[in-house]
Amino acid sequence: MSPNPIHKVLSTLRSHGVRHLLMGGQACVFYGAAEFSRDTDILLLAEAENLERLSRALEELRAECIAVPPFSADYLKRGHAVHFRCRHPEAAGMRIDVMSVLRGVDAFEKLWQRRTTVEIPPSEQYDLVSLPDLVQAKKTQRDKDWPMIRRLVEAHKVQNSDNPTRARIDFWLTESRTASDLLELADKHPAILAENTACRPLLSLAATGDEEGLAAALVQEEQQQRRADRAYWEPLKAELAELRRKRR
Repeated sequence: MSPNPIHKVLSTLRSHGVRHLLMGGQACVFYGAAEFSRDTDILLLAEAENLERLSRALEELRAECIAVPPFSADYLKRGHAVHFRCRHPEAAGMRIDVMSVLRGVDAFEKLWQRRTTVEIPPSEQYDLVSLPDLVQAKKTQRDKDWPMIRRLVEAHKVQNSDNPTRARIDFWLTESRTASDLLELADKHPAILAENTACRPLLSLAATGDEEGLAAALVQEEQQQRRADRAYWEPLKAELAELRRKRR
């Protein structure tokens, strides 16, 4: 028997061969930036055979679609999330949110190649969206996502402080959300910082030690991403509103 509802959902998806990646709050837990969530968010390969495997897994979990849009490849491929609620006794009340497209993030096949696989004793194995891709996916208009990005990057930095590889330093420089961390990285790795400035111009402020300007630039960067996310979701939200109107 699965030890908790989340593992029941994930083990069922895996037993049916559903090609998916865990993301959202539960992925944050695995990456050491704990976030309580009763939802299981998955990114799915939206191909016919894989959707059929998902349907069989949802049937075993006694999961029902609880909102618009309905479960279909067309809606998933346009960027919508499809929501289910489990009725299986071992996962009662657990919500599963399924997506196949994320704003600003690569297509599933590339994400799959970069995935993180974790093993849960005694024999479970789960595939997660990679940490850099999870951070990118969390650049939304939602207030709760930005503190989570900060915690994810900070946790990764602490966990790997004894082995700061070039790839890790690049990740910290391009994704850190605090001026003090960026100033510390600028002091330790000035050459690497200079190489990353073209893709993140605010790093030039870290190079000069301008903490106040850097903090303001981080706020502006966040606001820009929030605006982009609102613009992305505007037509999708309009489509959902029309679906709800027709349902009524």
